[in-house]
Amino acid sequence: MDRWLWAVRLMKTRPDAAAACRGGHVRVNDKPAKPATTVVPGDEVRLRIGGTTRIFDVVRVIQKRVGAPDAVTCYVDRTPKPPPETAIPVARRDRGAGRPTKRERRVLDAFRTGQEP
Repeated sequence: MDRWLWAVRLMKTRPDAAAACRGGHVRVNDKPAKPATTVVPGDEVRLRIGGTTRIFDVVRVIQKRVGAPDAVTCYVDRTPKPPPETAIPVARRDRGAGRPTKRERRVLDAFRTGQEP
């Protein structure tokens, strides 16, 4: 498993891939994967990277690291698209308006913390 993750460029190094497997961040067919777990075409691999879970279907098993164009032919990425981020309102002041008054500062602080002024 760790060799395949490294070979298809989903992980930067083999030790990183092995650590992800040992840490429980990799699942093959909904079972926890050890670094020595073998994968075959048709397996589903779930990899948790940076707080997001990515889902891959194994198409081809390779043992050696290959270039990026060849690596993407070894799996199908079925990761769902993230929901669009909503715009967070930002308090703005006119340029040259000077420092906020004490009252304006209290209103801004209440706005930032979500409380009533």
